[in-house]
Amino acid sequence: MPLILPGNVGSATAATGFNVANSLRFNSGSSDRLNKTLGTPTNNLKWTYSFWIKRSKLGEEVAITEALNDSQNKGIILFRSDDKLEILDLISDSYVMQKKTNRVFRDTASWYHIVFSNDSTAGSPDLKIYVNGVEETSFATDNEYSQNQAGSFNSAIANHIGASASSRFSNCYFSQFVFIDGLALAADQFGEFDSDSAIWKPIDVSGLTFGDNGFFLKFEESGTGTDANGMGADSSGNTNHFAVNNLTAVDQSIDTCTNNFCTLNSLVPTGGGFSPNSSTFSEGNLAFATNNSSNNWGYALGTFGVASGKWYWEVKVTTLGSGEMIGIAGNNSPGTNQHPGKDGNSYAYNYNQVIYGPDEGEASYGDAYGADDIIGVAMDLDNNKLYFSKNGTFQNSGDPTSGATGTGAKAITAAASTDKGFYFPAYAVANNNADGAASFNFGSPPYAISSGNTDGDGFGNFEYAVPSGYFALCTKNLAEYG
Repeated sequence: MPLILPGNVGSATAATGFNVANSLRFNSGSSDRLNKTLGTPTNNLKWTYSFWIKRSKLGEEVAITEALNDSQNKGIILFRSDDKLEILDLISDSYVMQKKTNRVFRDTASWYHIVFSNDSTAGSPDLKIYVNGVEETSFATDNEYSQNQAGSFNSAIANHIGASASSRFSNCYFSQFVFIDGLALAADQFGEFDSDSAIWKPIDVSGLTFGDNGFFLKFEESGTGTDANGMGADSSGNTNHFAVNNLTAVDQSIDTCTNNFCTLNSLVPTGGGFSPNSSTFSEGNLAFATNNSSNNWGYALGTFGVASGKWYWEVKVTTLGSGEMIGIAGNNSPGTNQHPGKDGNSYAYNYNQVIYGPDEGEASYGDAYGADDIIGVAMDLDNNKLYFSKNGTFQNSGDPTSGATGTGAKAITAAASTDKGFYFPAYAVANNNADGAASFNFGSPPYAISSGNTDGDGFGNFEYAVPSGYFALCTKNLAEYG
């Protein structure tokens, strides 16, 4: 199951050099999408798509982009329900091209870079697919365009990003979304392998020749208009701006292919031994809600596990459920009928003024919390101390900067003593006919922030001040402090 641990930090090596500022978070429940009708192409026999994507939900059909004339004439790039990547083109309701990988793509913790490069003048193979800089060579379906075949892509028809016209909406993040009209480019025009880590990372593509229909979506603007100030603004110089549908400023994220942030792990069962269908993830796996169809615990864990350093995140309670628990866990799959603080290597702050831990079961702690309260978690793994705040005030007069003294802290065991050797952010709600829901802010919030605070390195966007010496759970910080 995907998770990030020190030594596997993905984009951490991009801490210097070229950096990507923003991504755009798509949520299928909101029917998010971008759309634009393209004009006359420079050369519709040659084109290239390049984009970075971080998946959120697996096992469903997800449209990445679609070129749509009508139901019988369209091209689609999508993940199928078996999590394989596919591109297809229909002309007069017949396939003129269809390629589907044998490889599956089930990592929801990290970013993929995907390139589709087509040159129909070349003859087979005229369409190449690259993932993280490496060309795909094994396909479940491999039907190429015939030579000099013009298709739906790069035509003067409607184009959608994040959905097909009205279905297959995406649950994912997009970053650096590029289309090249008139050239079939390889992956090395958009990225390179880091010389130290051998990790594939993005490069500056602003100097490429985009062609008349080309566009470069940076997602750096937060407006909703179809213009240079909108989230669908084109930075290629062509003014091929995309219209924004249902996306808002809060969907603009700082979780990018050069600084990957922690999310919730949608592959962890939502309760030990319980049905994963008892709870749901949304908003790029930053929102979690239980379903009272069962009387078992809904359980969520973060994708990042850490064994050292000082870390901070916030949890906004959106609906107070039964037995609400916010804390940390030392395993990446809960045991049967357990919640954080009940098994041998986890701790939790309960909504009803109780703190749970393996050493003492439960003890009185802090203030009660409820809907709209924001609980801050400050985890000091250098001194093995844990602190919780409520709406900016640390409970039990806690002082996260007190170091080994641990003023007001909950003492925890060293991460090395846990069954996985790391601690993960954790959350649980008992499904006792009282659904609960919470939104997690690991530095890239799924909800509006009124104040805006960063950690000491300038990373993250938090409602309340980050304690000195504590850092957001992102790959740049993991590379430095993890």
